Amino acid sequence: MPAMYKVRPLHSAGVLAEHLPSCMYPLPNLHRAPGTAAPPQEEVDPSLQALESRQEEILKRLYELKSAVDGLSKMIQTPDADFDVTNIIQTDEFSPLTTNGADLDLMLGKDYGALKDVVINANPSLPPLSLLVIHSLLCERYKILSAVHTHSSVKSVPENLLKCFGDQTKKQPRHEYQLGFTLIWKDVAKPQMKFSIQTMCPIEGEGNIARFLFSLFGQKYNAVTSTLIDSWVDTAIFQLKEGSSKERGAVLRSMNAALGKSSWLVGNELTLADVVAWSALQQTGSANTAPANVQKWMKSCENLAPFSSVMKLLK
Repeated sequence: MPAMYKVRPLHSAGVLAEHLPSCMYPLPNLHRAPGTAAPPQEEVDPSLQALESRQEEILKRLYELKSAVDGLSKMIQTPDADFDVTNIIQTDEFSPLTTNGADLDLMLGKDYGALKDVVINANPSLPPLSLLVIHSLLCERYKILSAVHTHSSVKSVPENLLKCFGDQTKKQPRHEYQLGFTLIWKDVAKPQMKFSIQTMCPIEGEGNIARFLFSLFGQKYNAVTSTLIDSWVDTAIFQLKEGSSKERGAVLRSMNAALGKSSWLVGNELTLADVVAWSALQQTGSANTAPANVQKWMKSCENLAPFSSVMKLLK
């Protein structure tokens, strides 16, 4: 089939080079012939060179600082998990429980002059001895309006438990007291406490209630001492009081070791740990089989009036 028409070539020799647009900027030829000289390189901006030098210097100083810190970390001896912290608390400041430094209005809030009431439900078959001891200690500092009642769920209560707060016949007007303390013997699985009857959820467990009541003394401890006290309270409740015979034996050995270093379980003053642990030993009947240091410590507790008054309830 014959060609319909012929078209003349558009790109003849030299046309491309001659008709380049003036708006484009020239680039060096990357496909130059071998052996030809490379085009001259542009000079580097001095400010860019200074920035790179500064960056290298900073990285060098950071590396030196990291090496120094690594060296110091190897020099410091970190105590292991078995480190005995009982030596640390010797310098902790304790305030005697009989001082009058605490203010109930500051700790509990001032409710337009109304008397604050603590209401505790407890089972007479297992009286919370630690709460009775703390009640006696509180009476040494504050004016307490104490009362004992019996709930209808309990058929009978021993006479000594009904008079666990002593003779309450001589009562002053309510507004002359600083705190109300009401104990209700009731058929409950665990002791329960309410501080604000209308809004507060009940606090359950002898250890938790004891923590609240003991805080009314306003004593301040450092973090290590507070942790040790809480640990002994939990140990006394969950292992010494509610645990197996094997657990009780382990706790008694730990107590014996701790009391070999100091007069009390935590430091050189009576704390909540001593109150709860002593009560747990009395409740479980383990007092007579305790090791020597524990026996000596128990006698020290019972030489105090709040403990001796509770001891009368056990006879």
